[in-house]
Amino acid sequence: MSPVVDIKVPRAEAIARLNDQLRKTGTGGTIVVTRGVLAIPGYDAEQLAECLAAYDEFDADNDPHGERDFGDLTLWGTDLLWKIDYYDADLRFGSDDPANQDVTSRVLTVMLGGEW
Repeated sequence: MSPVVDIKVPRAEAIARLNDQLRKTGTGGTIVVTRGVLAIPGYDAEQLAECLAAYDEFDADNDPHGERDFGDLTLWGTDLLWKIDYYDADLRFGSDDPANQDVTSRVLTVMLGGEW
């Protein structure tokens, strides 16, 4: 039997993986859609979920810290933004450690570009 190797994942990558889990699977946090997005003619929650899951346009401008916590996309002819915020378990304050899923509640918010 080989020994277990503890490979330390860099903090930003640990956060990014947890963010990817929420964005791609809808698990590990909460996804919120603003009223402005819900009011878009043709709004389709399933299509939005698919686009969030497929999103891979991270670059130095929208992801300077490598945490994959922000993006922009166009759906139904409308520019949208999405952002992941990190709260404590009670959703009252910011998380002390966004890399630790046991003490962090992630909230992914999808909004109109003008709602930012």
